[in-house]
Amino acid sequence: MAKLYMVPTPIGNLGDMTYRAVDILNSVDIILAEDTRVSGILLKHYAIETPMQSYHQHNEHSMTATVVKHIKNGRDTAIITDAGTPGISDPGFLLARACVAEGVEIECLPGATAFVPALVNSGLPNDKFVFEGFLPAKKGRQKRLKALADEDRSMVFYESPYKLLKTLQQFTEHFGTERQVSVSREISKLYEETVRGTLSEVISHFEQKKPKGEFVIVLAGSEIKA
Repeated sequence: MAKLYMVPTPIGNLGDMTYRAVDILNSVDIILAEDTRVSGILLKHYAIETPMQSYHQHNEHSMTATVVKHIKNGRDTAIITDAGTPGISDPGFLLARACVAEGVEIECLPGATAFVPALVNSGLPNDKFVFEGFLPAKKGRQKRLKALADEDRSMVFYESPYKLLKTLQQFTEHFGTERQVSVSREISKLYEETVRGTLSEVISHFEQKKPKGEFVIVLAGSEIKA
């Protein structure tokens, strides 16, 4: 039986693509891509000529059963997203779950994921952490932050440049202005930057310097009470 390959792609620097990822993308019958225009740049860079098909959050519910059927019929399939590892705040989970339910083998390659370098270089404890990804846009956002108020592990969030300041300000309401935080942007790219300090210090930085790029926030956990 054919299988599903979940293939991480670079989050910035194209040199972060692995040899194995290139080999897999060259060998499969079809590549499912979150955005074929974005992925087309990557495939062209590595001279990969495998056909692509769009597979994203707006069509994954309707397409998943068909994709699984094609794999069961012998079509080796790879899924890639615009950047990072499929399924991590990107399309991929629904397809993986459906493959498991249908007994289709899945192989997920190791590779780029934005939160790992951000967590490691934050200087905050990383032996135990909780990955939150993107917070709910509106409904459930305050409830989620309230639930995390007593979390003693480091917390990792993704955020857009348009909501960064609002999110950091909301953090002060639930975690206090003196909670330590590390904010990384444009990881592996030319203008990569990490800003560390208290929430109030980091907010002040981005009030003076307009946020640009994609962000990973690593927030210190609460102090463990005796």
